[in-house]
Amino acid sequence: MEINLRQAINQRVQGKDNDELKEIIEGSIGNEEMALPGLGVLFEMIWNDSTDAARKKMVTTLHKHLNAQQA
Repeated sequence: MEINLRQAINQRVQGKDNDELKEIIEGSIGNEEMALPGLGVLFEMIWNDSTDAARKKMVTTLHKHLNAQQA
């Protein structure tokens, strides 16, 4: 049976409570780059379930962060 990255990440986080999900996210940020695809899958889940207003806020936050790095 072949499993793709989205399925693997989904299985890893399935059934976790809010504190466990937060721990997984915080444990992945700033660590090995291997964790980045998993964060991308989680972000995709959040993005797909977000309103247009929430998406706009995420993009604005990202834009501000990227421009701050250039300064």
